[in-house]
This record gives sequence, structure tokens and C-alpha cells, in this order.
Amino acid sequence: MNIKQAKQEIEDTLRAYLAKDELGNYRIPSKRQRPVLLMGPPGIGKTQIMEQIVAETGVGLVAYTVTHHTRQSAVGLPFIVHEDYNGEEVSVTRYTMSEILASVYDLMEQTGLEQGILFLDEINCVSETLTPVMLQFLQYKTFGNRKLPEGWLIVAAGNPPEYNRSARAFDVVTLDRVKYIEVEEDFEIWKEYAWRNGLHGAVISYLDIRKENFYRIENTVDGTHFVTARGWEDLSEMIQACEQIGVRVDRQVIEQYIQMPDIARDFAGYLDLYYKYQSTYHVEEILRGRWEPVTVRTMQTAPFDEKLSVMGLLFARLSEAAGNTRREDILADRLHQDLIRFRDESEDVDMGDRRMEELAAAHRKQMRLDAEANRLSGEERDLRQREVNTLEKYAEKLRQEKELTGKDAVMELVRQMFQEILDRRQNLIDDTGIRFDNAFRFLEASVGQRQEMVIFVTQITAGFDTSWFVENFGCDAYYRHNRELLFDDVEQRIRGEIQAAREQPGDRRENL
Repeated sequence: MNIKQAKQEIEDTLRAYLAKDELGNYRIPSKRQRPVLLMGPPGIGKTQIMEQIVAETGVGLVAYTVTHHTRQSAVGLPFIVHEDYNGEEVSVTRYTMSEILASVYDLMEQTGLEQGILFLDEINCVSETLTPVMLQFLQYKTFGNRKLPEGWLIVAAGNPPEYNRSARAFDVVTLDRVKYIEVEEDFEIWKEYAWRNGLHGAVISYLDIRKENFYRIENTVDGTHFVTARGWEDLSEMIQACEQIGVRVDRQVIEQYIQMPDIARDFAGYLDLYYKYQSTYHVEEILRGRWEPVTVRTMQTAPFDEKLSVMGLLFARLSEAAGNTRREDILADRLHQDLIRFRDESEDVDMGDRRMEELAAAHRKQMRLDAEANRLSGEERDLRQREVNTLEKYAEKLRQEKELTGKDAVMELVRQMFQEILDRRQNLIDDTGIRFDNAFRFLEASVGQRQEMVIFVTQITAGFDTSWFVENFGCDAYYRHNRELLFDDVEQRIRGEIQAAREQPGDRRENL
């Protein structure tokens, strides 16, 4: 299965394991709650889906790469205690708590969370001395004489032996005690993730054209050459950072991430073309509706790959604008809820600034707890930080306006401050809508209702932020072209059925 399906499978497993009966007992007893063993190539997102699952389900996450551990840190250190057995005093070896289990208890203590996921990466690449310990943990959920708390799901991940020379195969006894999930790379699933997380448009559009270069591992006489999803994502971040500081990424930098020379060279050439298309087509001017006739003619006569790249540039800008709008919409909604709470709970108008500070402090504390539980994505962290900063700004403004008297006057000032957020949100909605309209107008003039338009409409539909924007705020051009595409699909299906009927032997009137 692909990584998206694996994520859903693990999430369903977690919910099933945490379900309780009417007496408050787990429906599936702890000893029957099999650990999940996630096996797949390196760099396809096994760790990322753990972070996504805990963010969506509200449980905690403790993650370890077990190859960094020794037997002592996993099991604990031995110490001697004296016991009395049948009247005879003997020395007995005990063990301190495992560092891994201690981390689980630490998280529970710090966050108050009693349920979570313990993620153990590279489980089949541990040292020989640690292998029996890990197998025991998978089978019995214990390190030494210490047991994993109830309510915690073990998810272990590993790489098949063909990807890692130190990887070991599991025996039947172990496999018979786990839920085994085999994961494969899938570009289309990764592309959804890439657009949602703002990866560089050049990376995504290149792989859209060269899908075979998304994930490859080859053993040659010169050694192992490879390119993985992780490599593309890390390269994307480097390109974006370099663009921000005005530095151009060259082939040498690309080869540090894409460790397959032919692909690195090919992408370096594509990246140069990508920047060239940015300047040739003036994408920002297109989205503002100010393109020149020569730009349309250039697009009309361009090779298909060039058209795909330009559409990728347009889509990347639309996705960025739609994403900014979505985040502003979320922020406005959260602040609205905060201010309703402020209004309902503020009895003493003279303490309005302090109450606003208390709201901000409560959000900041929760943000810290969720960060400790590994439940914050980068986007969620930024949204919460903006929410806290805005509430603190409101508190400072209320503190400065000491002459305000009465709750109505205080709330009027709060509404005025909040209106700035609403105005900014509306400006983003209007600007993004104009960008969508202009993108479609340009493509209508340059490619018409051909294959390129089909691809572009499909991108808008599949894109997380672009589809969100269209669903919430509409886009007449998108609806128009989408209807035409649907009509074409129906027409093609009917034609196919007619053709199939014509190819049937005999006279169909005999069936009447």
C-alpha cells in the first residue's frame, strides 16, 4: 500500500486499540494489541505520518531511532538488591527503567496525556546485542521487567534488506505477533503532500514530467546511487532558503541531495529553465492580468514540456495564494472564538487587558504542551503563534486605553481591532480570486480547451489549498471548464458504449 493508506490503517488501529467497553476496559486487551510493523523503502514519509496521526487524534508521540541505542539504554542499567527468599538473604540483579520507557512516562507527566504512539524507527537494523531485546519488546511490550503503559500503541518501522545492508529479516514467531504493513513509494500521493506543505514548484513540476526520477536506488560498480522522497523535500527547502537570501542553487548543491548524477544533472538543467520561464512569461504579471500578446504567442508555440512547466509556475503561485488565504481564514475564526470567550467571561471591564493576557497565556501553555507531545506541524505552530501574538497585541492596546468606561466601549475597541483581521482576510480572498480568474483567462487565450487545460483543471481539483479556495469562495472559470470536461467525459463514455454495441455480433433487435 502507499503511505497515505498506511497512515489511515495505523490511525484506524489506534482508534480500535483505544476503544473501551461500557465498563471502561479496553475492548482489545493490551496483550492482544499487536504492534504495527511498517516496512518500506527509506525516505518515503514513515516518520512524518506519525506526526500527522498524533496531530489529528490528539495523542502523544515518543519517537526513537533505535540504532542509536545500546542494550543498556534500552533495557536499563543493572543494580544489586538484597532479597530474603525462604529465610535466606540473596543478592538479586534488578534494572533501572529503560530510557525509552522513561521518555513515555516523562511525556505523560509533562502533558497529562495518557495515550499515545511509541515510534521505533530502523527496528530491524539494531546491533546483535540489542536484537533480542527489541524482539522481546515487540512480542511482550516490556523492556527488562518494565512494561509499556496501557493506551500506548507501538509502531515500529524498518527498511527491507535490499535498501540496508545491516537490516535483518524477522522470523515467523515475531511476524505472527505484529500487524505487518508493507509500504511502497507513490508519486501521486507524495505530490498531494508536497503541494499542501509548500514544496518548491520546480521540484513538483519536474517530477510531474519525470515521474520515473521520483524514487530510484541503483547499485553500480561505482557504488550505490539513489534519489528518495526525503531527498527531494530537503532539496526543496534548500532551494527556497537560497532564493530568500539571493543565492542560486547549482548542480553541485543538487548532487548533495539527489545522489544520482544523471538525475541531478537533469534537474539542474530543468531548474535553470524554470527560472528562465519565470522571467520569460512574467508569471506574476499574468496573475495580475497584465500580460503582453507576445507572451500568449510564446505559450501557443511552446513545446508541451514548456507548457507544463509554465502551468506549474501558475499553479504554484495560486496554491501559495490560496494557502495564505486558508491560514488567514483559520486565524480569523480562532480569534473570533477567543473574542466571544473574552466577551462572555469579562465581568470587570477594568480587568479587560488582564483577561486578554490570560487568554494568550493559556494558548501559549497549550502550544508548549502540544510541542512537547510532538503534536504540532509547522503550519499549526505558526498559526498558534500568530494567534497568541494578536491576543497579546490586543491586551497591550486595552492597557493603553485606560479612559474606556463600560463593557460596551471595551468591546467596541476589540471589534475595531478584530476588523483589521477581517479586512486582511477579505483582501486575500479578493486578490486570490482575481489571480484564479486571470490564470484561466491566460490559458484560455494560449492553450484553449486542449489537453493542457485538462491538466490545469485537474491540478486545481487535486491541490489541497486550491480546491479549498474554490469550494469556499468559488471560481466561475473553474466551474465552467470543469463542466465542459465532465461533459466531454460523458460524451466519450457514450461514444464508447455505442462503438462497443456496434462490435457485438448479430442483430440486437432480436432481443426486443
